[in-house]
Amino acid sequence: MSFAVRQVIARWSRLVTCNHWIIPNPPISCSRLQEQIVVAQPPSSTNHYRSYSSMNPNDFIATSLIDSVTFVTVCSDTLESLVDYFEQIIDETSTLKNPDVTYGDGVLTVSFGEPHGTYVINRQLPNRQIWLSSPTSGPKRYDFIPDKRTVNEGYWLYRHDGVTLHELLQQEISAIVGKQLDFFALPHSQRTQDKTGQDG
Repeated sequence: MSFAVRQVIARWSRLVTCNHWIIPNPPISCSRLQEQIVVAQPPSSTNHYRSYSSMNPNDFIATSLIDSVTFVTVCSDTLESLVDYFEQIIDETSTLKNPDVTYGDGVLTVSFGEPHGTYVINRQLPNRQIWLSSPTSGPKRYDFIPDKRTVNEGYWLYRHDGVTLHELLQQEISAIVGKQLDFFALPHSQRTQDKTGQDG
């Protein structure tokens, strides 16, 4: 046996003894690869990605209380009655400097002049709310709380402080004009009560 042949046999024997086989990984089929990918994905319960809405959480509560047609009706009643009452207040208050009332497209703007500032009250149909911008207390969003007996009756409530729209206007506008007003005579201005005397 030649020297070269003996060298080859010796090397082969060492490889078998030491178990140093070099075995390439078998090719992975497309279906097997898909199974590995699916297994590697975390379960849906651990998925930390979710979509967020820009809508205030309270807005979802408001939209569930009344339908859009009812909202438009009660909102128009509320804003139009406020327009008439603000015009009456301004006509009867001579101490105000250049007051003005404008209303259009669901936006009511009431300027009491210096130093009192301007109130803006507007309809927000997507949220089914009335938004108020007050120079005294800042911005607020009011939800319509319908009467349990009839959805067309109710009042506008700011959920963060529990004060209604007309309660706030009663307090702030009375202070501006220097006399007691009566915003509670307007539509959708008073809290409804059930037979037990609790707010409904």
